Amino acid sequence: MRSQANSLEYQWMPFTANKHFKAEPRLFVEGKGMYLKNHRGETLIDGVSGLYCTPAGHGRREIADAVHAQLMTLDFVPPFQFGHEKAFELARRLKEITPGDLDYIFFTNSGSESVDSAMKIALQYHRTRGQAQRTRFVSRERAYHGVNFGGLSLAGMVRNRESFGPTLPGVSHIRHTALPENKFTRGEAEKGADLADDLQRHVELYGADTIAACVIEPIAGSFGILVPPKGYLKRIREICDRHGILLIFDEVICGFGRTGKAFAGQTFGVTPDIMTMAKALTNGVIPMGAVAVSDKIYHAVVDAGPAKGIEFLHGYTYSGIPVACAAGLAALDIYRDEGLFERAAELSSYFLDQVWSLRDIPIVTDIRGQGMLGAIDIEPGDKPGARGYEILQDLFNAGLLARVTNDTVIFAPAFIVERKQIDEIFDKTRKVLMRHAQRAGVRLAG
Repeated sequence: MRSQANSLEYQWMPFTANKHFKAEPRLFVEGKGMYLKNHRGETLIDGVSGLYCTPAGHGRREIADAVHAQLMTLDFVPPFQFGHEKAFELARRLKEITPGDLDYIFFTNSGSESVDSAMKIALQYHRTRGQAQRTRFVSRERAYHGVNFGGLSLAGMVRNRESFGPTLPGVSHIRHTALPENKFTRGEAEKGADLADDLQRHVELYGADTIAACVIEPIAGSFGILVPPKGYLKRIREICDRHGILLIFDEVICGFGRTGKAFAGQTFGVTPDIMTMAKALTNGVIPMGAVAVSDKIYHAVVDAGPAKGIEFLHGYTYSGIPVACAAGLAALDIYRDEGLFERAAELSSYFLDQVWSLRDIPIVTDIRGQGMLGAIDIEPGDKPGARGYEILQDLFNAGLLARVTNDTVIFAPAFIVERKQIDEIFDKTRKVLMRHAQRAGVRLAG
C-alpha cells in the first residue's frame, strides 16, 4: 500500500479555531528544556510550561528512560481487581507531599476525570454515612473544572457550557473574587474575603443537609489567574466545617510547585477534604490524573463495603497504568532532586516583577499573579477575544508560546527557567503588546 502525504485535514482539534489553524498552522516538531521548535524551523521559548504541564522543562531523558524501561518490562495491567507495584509506590510518594491527611490516592487519566471522580467520591461518602440527600455541589463563577459533564456543570465559564444544553442538576455558583478595586494586586488582595459568605447564603437557601461539597480552584487558572483574597479560603473552610460540607480543591493547574509549595492549599494554609491533580504529575509526558482523599473519606467508603466486594463502583481502563506511574515517579524524582518547588519559590519575585513591568502598556487593563503564575488583561478590540486571538498568533510568530484566554495572556514558565529567559519571555511580550497598542491608538485617532 502506497503511503500518502500527511494532511492537516482529519484531526478535529480541541479548543481550537480549526478552519483558521489549518489555513495558518502553528505546529511544533521538537522540544528541549525551555525551548520548542516549530514546523518552520524557528525556535520559541515556552512561557506557559506547555499547558501548565512541564515544570521540569521539555525532553527530560530521565522520564523517557523510565517510560521505555517500563514498556519493555510490563506494558499494561488491568486495573480492575488487579494491580502492579509502581501504582502503589506512586500513591505512597504522592501521599508524602499532599497536605494534611490526604493519604489515599485514586488514579485517573486527566484533570477532567479527576474532578468527576472527586464528585462521585463525595456523593458516596455522604451516602455511606446515611446522608444520601446531600447531592448538591457549589462551585464559583469563572471556574474551570474540566470538560466532562460533572466538571462542565461546575464550570463558571459560560462559553464552555452554552453549546451543550442542560448540564447536571443541583449545581449552583457563588461569585468569583475578581473585584474591580483589587486590580493590579500582586498576590492576595486585602479586600474580598467576605465573598466566601456567599457559601453561607447557599446553605441558607438550599439547606446545609443538601450540599455534598464546595469545589474551588485555590487559584482560578483558566479564566486568568484569579488569586484569592486574604482569608477567603480559610473562611470557605470554616463554613464547610460548620455545615458538614466537603471541601474539594481543584489543583490541576496550581499543584506541583506552581505556588512555591507542593500544592496551593499549603501555600494558603488550608487543607481540603479531597484534592484533584493532573498535568505536572508526569511532567506532561503521559496523560495521568489523581484524586487525593482524606483518611476519614477513604475509610468511610471502604469500611462500609462488603468484605470481598467492590466498595466504589468507578474507575477507568487506564487508571494508574504502569507506564504512567513510571513517568510520575521519574517526574517526582526530578522535582525532589533538583529542588524545583523551592526553585519556583525563589524565582517567583523576579518573575512577578517582569509580569508587572508590562503595566505601562496602554492596552493592559489588569495584572494578577502568585508564585509562578501571572496574567495580564488586555483591552478588548472590536469584540471580546478578537485582540487576544491576534496576540496569540503574534506571540507565536515572535518566538513565544503563551496561553491566551479571551483577552487575557497567561504566563507559567517551567521552574528550570533562568532569569535571562524570563527576560526573553517578557521582552517578546512587550514588543507584541506595544505594536497592538500602537494599532489601537491609530484607530482611535482616525
